[in-house]
Amino acid sequence: MYQALYRKYRPKDFDSVVGQDHIVKTLKNSIKNHTFSHAYMFFGSRGIGKTTVSKIFARNVNCLNSKDGLACGKCSNCKNSFSNECVDIIEIDAASNNGVDDIRNLKSKVSLVPAELTYKVYIIDEVHMLSIEAFNALLKTLEEPPSHAIFILATTDPQKVPETIISRCQCFSFQRISPEIIVNKLVEICKNEKIKIDSDVLYNIAVFSEGGLRDSIGLLDKLISYNPNNITMDDFTEINGIISEGMIKEFSNYVFSGDVKNVLLSISDFENDGKNLVQIYIQLLNYLRKIIVDYFLSNTLLDYSIDLLQKFLFVLNENMFDIKNSDNSRVFFEMIVLKFISDNSLFKNTVSNISKGVNDSTAVIIESNDGDNAIEDVVLGKEEPDDILVDESKMKSLTDLNSNIRKVVNLADIMKVRVNNTLAMANKKLLIEEKDKFKELQDYSFDQKIGYIVCSLLDSNLRAVSENEMIISFNLKSTVDQNLVILSSIEDVYNKITNSNKKIAIVSDDDWEKIKSEYISNLKNNVSYKIEEEPDEIFENLNNDDIITSSAINLFGDIVEVE
Repeated sequence: MYQALYRKYRPKDFDSVVGQDHIVKTLKNSIKNHTFSHAYMFFGSRGIGKTTVSKIFARNVNCLNSKDGLACGKCSNCKNSFSNECVDIIEIDAASNNGVDDIRNLKSKVSLVPAELTYKVYIIDEVHMLSIEAFNALLKTLEEPPSHAIFILATTDPQKVPETIISRCQCFSFQRISPEIIVNKLVEICKNEKIKIDSDVLYNIAVFSEGGLRDSIGLLDKLISYNPNNITMDDFTEINGIISEGMIKEFSNYVFSGDVKNVLLSISDFENDGKNLVQIYIQLLNYLRKIIVDYFLSNTLLDYSIDLLQKFLFVLNENMFDIKNSDNSRVFFEMIVLKFISDNSLFKNTVSNISKGVNDSTAVIIESNDGDNAIEDVVLGKEEPDDILVDESKMKSLTDLNSNIRKVVNLADIMKVRVNNTLAMANKKLLIEEKDKFKELQDYSFDQKIGYIVCSLLDSNLRAVSENEMIISFNLKSTVDQNLVILSSIEDVYNKITNSNKKIAIVSDDDWEKIKSEYISNLKNNVSYKIEEEPDEIFENLNNDDIITSSAINLFGDIVEVE
């Protein structure tokens, strides 16, 4: 019977494991010095060696004559541990044995001494699938296991494992295996199996598998079944539902030239030809990464600006998870690309240099009035920006427009009053409570919509708190300026997450030291702070004929952010 290549070439000893040298070295030394732990946790993505290393460790730790942490392969324990019938190395699939009764059954057998080996080794795969009750049942055993028992917990999702379990394990993070290492392993397999294959196919297999050696070998196995004679790139693209690099380059040219028609036609053709749009999306991401890396390492010439390439790469990477889990990958792909084109004003026949002349430090509000409803978005102008962000859900017909561009000119005065009012009613107890509220922000740091605001708040220093205001500071003055521009968004996000109603004052760390010194001095001199009325925002109107206003409005409608 034919044996799958990933099973045939599965490592049987530590020296055969590739890409996890730091873990292998640590485990070998622990066996050599008899300092191994009673519980381990191995975590990382699929197909990178967690279960394989677990089994190798179980065999080596039981060897009676191990040398430098490696099993001899000759003693009675080695012969028993390599047998498929060994009863002392127990592998449990937590995905199908995740109930509390399953763990209680395990606990009842843990106290029994090994039948053949020195140690009983329990390998619990996908341990994050256990129920809370099952974790609680396992906890006491992990805390005080019998001397003859070793637990190895393997998972692809350590975030779902309770901290109480993790804290009782020695944890190892398995890394994705580099393409170079994967290619070397595939070359070795191809030589042994006498397989003819183009070298560029091997590299593409390594990239396609995203660091998983098992997936790489499995894909090679599939290609051998498809064409056992001479595997080419055409075979690779056909079997995986992807496109050639030339087609990826052509598609990216359509994107950067703003050729919306050909972008949409290309995506339609890909789908009609039975291609995998998610994999093409990943191909495009990897293609852009290669261009950018080559530019910085080899100073290669670019057809488009490095800034534009990096922006598109960031957008694709940011939405990777969503397109993989989207019910309609075609619509998602189309919208991501079209939004990038519109955000960066790449449409053909649009006015060039639309945002020229915006001052670097200007806080701008583009306001659209529609009857009694006014929508305002604060954005930061940069010198010679090339971005226009369009809120498509709020676009109206051009005949309804009545737009103005204004900038806030008294932000400094507003911050001064907020600092004063915070210090007037500052309370240490409130400061401690607010610091606890800040911890709630961490759950939202990876949120795609508000994560950047949450991370900015987490990077700040909470300085003083009153019932209605608080002061935060940042190290750099430029960071302060950037966050002042989106202050209303920061307040909104913070107050919604923490269920608060705080006004926020933002200062630099240097300014805070001055404010604190003055505050301490005033306290010593019995000078009290009095609550002041916060001034209304004062705006400076810009000329409606300005190129920014007229061109942006004519192109995109009434809701436009100029960066």
